[in-house]
Amino acid sequence: RRVHGGRRQRRWRFGPLMSSDEIESVQMYNSKKRDTTASLMAWMDSMSSSQFNFIRLALIFVPIGSIILLAAVEDIGTKIAFFSLLVSSIAVLFSVYLLVWILRRDEGTCAMRDVSDPIKEGSEGFFATQYGTIFRLSFLFAGGLVLLYMYRAEPAVTGTLERHSLTVPVAIHLPQATMGLLTGISFMIGAFCSALSGYAGMWVSVRTNIRVTSAARRCYNEAIQLCFRGGAFAAVINVALAVGGITLMFLVFRFCYEDVNVRPEQIPLLFVGFGFGASFVAMFAQLGGGIYTKAADVGADLVGKVEMSIPEDDPRNPAVIADLVGDNVGDCAGQCADLFESISAEIISAMILGGTLAQQARISPSEAVAFVVFPLIVHCSDLVVSSVGILTVRTKPGLPEFDPTYGPLEDPLKIMLKSYAVSLVLAVICFVAACRYLLYVDTLPSAWKYFAWAGIVGIITSFLFVFITQYYTDYQYAPVRRIAEASVTGPGTNIIAGLSVGMESTALPVICISIALLLSYNLGQASGLVNANGKPIGGLFGTAVATMGMLSTGVYVLSMSGFGPIADNAGGIAEMSQQSESLRAITDRLDAVGNVTKANTKGYSVGSAALACFLLFSAYLDEVSAFTGRPFEVVDIAVPEIFVGGLLGAMLVFLFSSWAIAAVGTAAQDVVKEVRRQFLENDGIMDFKSKPDYKTCVAIVSRAGLREMVKPGLLSVLTPIVVGFIFRAVGAYKGEPLLGAQVIAGFLMFGTTTGILMALFLNNGGGAWDNAKKYIETGAYGGKGSDTHKAAVTGDTVGDPCKDTAGPSIHVLIKLFSTITLVLAPLFVAELK
Repeated sequence: RRVHGGRRQRRWRFGPLMSSDEIESVQMYNSKKRDTTASLMAWMDSMSSSQFNFIRLALIFVPIGSIILLAAVEDIGTKIAFFSLLVSSIAVLFSVYLLVWILRRDEGTCAMRDVSDPIKEGSEGFFATQYGTIFRLSFLFAGGLVLLYMYRAEPAVTGTLERHSLTVPVAIHLPQATMGLLTGISFMIGAFCSALSGYAGMWVSVRTNIRVTSAARRCYNEAIQLCFRGGAFAAVINVALAVGGITLMFLVFRFCYEDVNVRPEQIPLLFVGFGFGASFVAMFAQLGGGIYTKAADVGADLVGKVEMSIPEDDPRNPAVIADLVGDNVGDCAGQCADLFESISAEIISAMILGGTLAQQARISPSEAVAFVVFPLIVHCSDLVVSSVGILTVRTKPGLPEFDPTYGPLEDPLKIMLKSYAVSLVLAVICFVAACRYLLYVDTLPSAWKYFAWAGIVGIITSFLFVFITQYYTDYQYAPVRRIAEASVTGPGTNIIAGLSVGMESTALPVICISIALLLSYNLGQASGLVNANGKPIGGLFGTAVATMGMLSTGVYVLSMSGFGPIADNAGGIAEMSQQSESLRAITDRLDAVGNVTKANTKGYSVGSAALACFLLFSAYLDEVSAFTGRPFEVVDIAVPEIFVGGLLGAMLVFLFSSWAIAAVGTAAQDVVKEVRRQFLENDGIMDFKSKPDYKTCVAIVSRAGLREMVKPGLLSVLTPIVVGFIFRAVGAYKGEPLLGAQVIAGFLMFGTTTGILMALFLNNGGGAWDNAKKYIETGAYGGKGSDTHKAAVTGDTVGDPCKDTAGPSIHVLIKLFSTITLVLAPLFVAELK
């Protein structure tokens, strides 16, 4: 027993299922340093109660003291920026608290570690190689940005800009080399933070999975908390990096350029490269990880389940380690990078639109800067309210096999959704308070209320997206069961039913997005903010506030996403180390829920991406207007060049998806051949007399992931640049300097709308196929090993590259379109005359 904070708690060092020999081997293992992080982990494990309590006290008293000091700062923008930096720093401290809590749990038996160690080594090895390639490409593109900015056209340095019938200042006038250098630096900062967020997700996942398996022997509550807090660690780090990185750049640029006529409302235009860098890394991370994980998964399922009739994660399957590694490098690292760039893009675009609105509405300087920093305070609120929700995830301790009065195990999804409701309620309260404090205008005392309602619309939309996605991907509901029923008559009808469900699943989310956009826009218009001619101009900022509302619980949703791959790995470790049926039943239960939470997060990502892209599109129009000194509010698709640009944007989504899915198929073929070869040449594998060669399959998918991610990744980055430059040249020839920018606007419109629909179809269809298989594995329609099950496995393999490679990558693709065009907007404009 140990004493923590005055409460006596039982801390099992070893579970009741361990023999004395296992205990001795664990003690010998703990005396060794197995990897470069062993010293850190040993320090955390040996941390005394007083040291542990010190972290808890710091989380309480550091914010109080800092807030007292901030009260002395008069400028509202500086005060909010420093407060955001403080909150993000405290969030990092909170993540350390979660990490210490996780690593103080035991690592299970030697048999468990014999499985988890190769998973950890494979994940970290692939990550290091993959991100080495990504950073080399990042440096290349950063240098290219600097050069392009040095040779861009000159902005309209004199005169004024007619925007919504109001004369406002034009673009920031800094030397070309300075603008290029600032863009390149912010690009690299965004790329670094995105990579760090992905690494945090992978690092903690490969250390939490075995602890979940071990905890499942003794306490259901501890297993759930470990699984969820493992995802929460990465989620908190993710949002803290986004908020802290953008806030730090805002403060640095404000102090550096305060004396050169750069107003606070214009500062966000200086770090648009941050969003591009985050999107650039997220694209390659999602592609490489997705190709890796699904190539291994498809190969393992087709041979293992269909041909050899062995269970999932069976130790006899040569591709099983590669499959488990893929969960970490794909679902964890890729999803973290995806959400990081979503939040970063939303913050930057909302800051740009807030600054534009403040200039047009001619509000006071102190009120104007409050509109700019408002997104920072919203995401600080997210860190706080989601952290409260994370700490409330709990259920009854113990297990039914040890306590006859325990009762049935509580559904893990219900446990998480109850805490999600807590975070949502707190988010509404904090959001309304932030609107009152920062969006209050002296001349319009009721304006903040309309923006608060727009934020509430966004919060409700996020909840609806989670629920709709769950309806189409959870086997408790009709759509998934329809696919399972279709599997009775074979793989063909399974695939037909899955395609039908995937297409149907696009309707409700699109209706939700449409209603949210219209409501939030009109609420912003009704706020009373008008330009000099009395025309309402608050609509776009209303949609920005709704987007912030949707992401106001992003930390908690990302924690649910991290729950999935950790639970999947825990189940794989339990199966491969041949643990008891009772333990496997618990990890299977967590794994099944993890599939739903991963699907929910993907739906949430699509919704947030749709709203964020609308903001980025509006920010792009504003930047072109500011640079050219000419109004740019309408995109006329009746112009042939603009219509062609739209067609190219829509086509790119299909071509990108094709290349991503084909990459998985090509790599999966190599895995299938290798697994078949091993079963054919080594008869002892099926009888447990000899061990499969796991390393060969890991090497196959590692090479494939690194090789195949480059082509679709470069396609997504280079296509909008090439299209913009081609039509800029056409515009210069025809005497239409804005033609390149207009064509890119059409490219963005068509590409974004097509991408939203495609992502919804691929994500939900793939998730439904997966859970139809899971439903049959519960015993429905003949259960495991039946012909129905084999048909469902075939459908699942079709859905795997859809939901875990192409679908999630399209989230990044449509935001990459927006961020790259926002950064390069001045380069698509021909020389002004």
